[in-house]
Amino acid sequence: MRLSNQKVNHLANLVMSYLRSEPEVEFFAEDSDIRLEVARVIQEELKDDEVIDQAVRYKIESQARDIPEGSEEWDILYRRYYDEQMGKRMKVIPAGFVPTVDR
Repeated sequence: MRLSNQKVNHLANLVMSYLRSEPEVEFFAEDSDIRLEVARVIQEELKDDEVIDQAVRYKIESQARDIPEGSEEWDILYRRYYDEQMGKRMKVIPAGFVPTVDR
């Protein structure tokens, strides 16, 4: 998915607003530095997602028979292969994972 810099910055601002509202979150850097890092991470994740999307589409296109994009079968394969790729890249939060905050 492609997002403009303006949209990425908007998302980074939303993340910062949320973090600022959490009493358990403590900052050890300037807001602008944190916001820039959040925006950088969002952009990196979007780039990774594009790579995954390309790999998944290639895998579907490599099937022995033609599977039309938008069909139910294509959607099922896309989700399955997408989840596989995400797992290979360790971008899956394990079931039951609960983050903790040191106090």
